[in-house]
Amino acid sequence: MSADSSRPWRLALALCGIVVVADQAIKAVVESNLVPGEEAGVFGPLTITNVHNRGVAFGLAGGSGDGIVVLTLAALAVIVVLFARASSAAGMWVAVGLVAGGALGNLADRVRIDAVTDYIDLPAWPAFNLADIAITLGVGLFVLTLLREAEA
Repeated sequence: MSADSSRPWRLALALCGIVVVADQAIKAVVESNLVPGEEAGVFGPLTITNVHNRGVAFGLAGGSGDGIVVLTLAALAVIVVLFARASSAAGMWVAVGLVAGGALGNLADRVRIDAVTDYIDLPAWPAFNLADIAITLGVGLFVLTLLREAEA
């Protein structure tokens, strides 16, 4: 792998690391300042809360355990394979870094406490966290990048 071809991989790995560290740091602050279920108003409708989510996205598909861990690892493997095929696509490293970082951030919680710590709470929406934001943005960017490449 040449220096040019390894650049997207290095960038994706760096972004992944930043997302994991930021996600875990924020979760540690929330965990150390709020007991589970406690809320703190921030601004307008935004509330910070300490919720342990045992489901998948937004608490759906309740349950926990090895199945979710295996599903997460399988999804990460698919992302890596797709990235290997299209790593030179403009912006693909951003999408992969965000998705991988978010998935690994939430996976760390599942391994550590058998649930994901969610803390951003808005009215009429399930609580979520930075890792969820990264995954959502990353998947959207991933799809847009693949569609753009397919048109080229």
